Amino acid sequence: MFIEYETKSGKAGPGNPTSPRQGVRKNLDFEPLSTTALILEDRPANLPAKPAEEAQKHRQQYEEMVAQAKKRELKEAQKRKKQLEDRCKLEESIGTAAQIWNQEILPNWSTMCTSRRVRDLWWQGIPPSVRGKVWSLAVGNELNITHELYNICLARAKEKWRSSAVLTTDTEDVLDSSDRESSLELIKLDISRTFPQLCIFQQGGPYYDVLHSILGAYTCYRPDVGYVQGMSFIAAVLILNLDTADAFIAFANLLNKPCQMAFFRVDHSLMLTYFAAFEVFFEENLPKLFAHFKKNNLTPDIYLIDWIFTLYSKSLPLDLACRVWDVFCRDGEEFLFRTALGVLRLYQDVLTSMDFIHMAQFLTRLPDLIPPEQLFQHIAAVHMTSRNRKWAQVLTATGGPSLRPHFSCRVKVFLIRMISNSCAGLFYSFD
Repeated sequence: MFIEYETKSGKAGPGNPTSPRQGVRKNLDFEPLSTTALILEDRPANLPAKPAEEAQKHRQQYEEMVAQAKKRELKEAQKRKKQLEDRCKLEESIGTAAQIWNQEILPNWSTMCTSRRVRDLWWQGIPPSVRGKVWSLAVGNELNITHELYNICLARAKEKWRSSAVLTTDTEDVLDSSDRESSLELIKLDISRTFPQLCIFQQGGPYYDVLHSILGAYTCYRPDVGYVQGMSFIAAVLILNLDTADAFIAFANLLNKPCQMAFFRVDHSLMLTYFAAFEVFFEENLPKLFAHFKKNNLTPDIYLIDWIFTLYSKSLPLDLACRVWDVFCRDGEEFLFRTALGVLRLYQDVLTSMDFIHMAQFLTRLPDLIPPEQLFQHIAAVHMTSRNRKWAQVLTATGGPSLRPHFSCRVKVFLIRMISNSCAGLFYSFD
């Protein structure tokens, strides 16, 4: 790391070739070869000699610098070694888990999927090699969608695209149209904003056509719902884990769940019911933070809408979002709100020191690096029981319309859209 200065520069000669830099530094009697020279060597003859105390001080400083550099190098080497060991252990555990899922669980799915052992493995994260298969089985196919039906819907979408001469840019007119299939035109606009950092869903990428096809087919399959911002993220995650037709089947069945249907159809009353139920458990688990949110008028719609719409695939790192999906497929909609409480619990110390603007900005743009194990520890610490009532009972007993005034501030929604600075913001006003 440091190069010792061994010889002083002198006149050019056979044993001492002229340095290329000597012509530039003509006024110096010597040419320092490193910072070591400046610290350890005597001063030039035309300057006062360095005092012994100063020389000793410089020698000591140099030795301290070398010792610190070696210490840093050793620490970094130990860190790299530990990271490699952890990676090897993780790969080994994933391989072992994949073997268990493939050989023991999947062949006996109906009898083993609810066992304690499988639930524990599920919580630890499903191995990527079997994740798609497990998701498909867990989500199910209550709609009885076949590959043939997917092809029919896709053919209709392609026909609509071909017959569309001009791309509509007035999104509100499109969404208010009685024919929700017209929202097909919104798909192209949104795909470019789907996991842009991966560069695989944008035009020219390997999955652009696949994502386009699944979203178009769904829009024709459910013209009453059409395409809504946020769907592209859900479809993209499924595409990464399933074949195209199977991804479409899982996508349609996922969106048919009560919670997803309420949000994607923008059923205000039912959405308010979900927000009210969430606040019951929020106050139960995090009373101090809940009071702080109330004091600052920070309502759940400001941050929950985006999280629920995309099933956290836009808000969390992709690998962590997939782990959330794992347990969501096991536990259903309750886990989405439990995850929200886990996120709030993880960052409660940070949030309690913020005002409305900074809290809203933080929650709509979570940190890029969130330790998975740490988040899941906080999720595990969340209790989804309130006065001996579970999530489903609280949801049933909660009245959404009575809470409408808390979520009807159009100005607040506009403010959050402004500070999030996202053209794909998923905020609605509840008037």
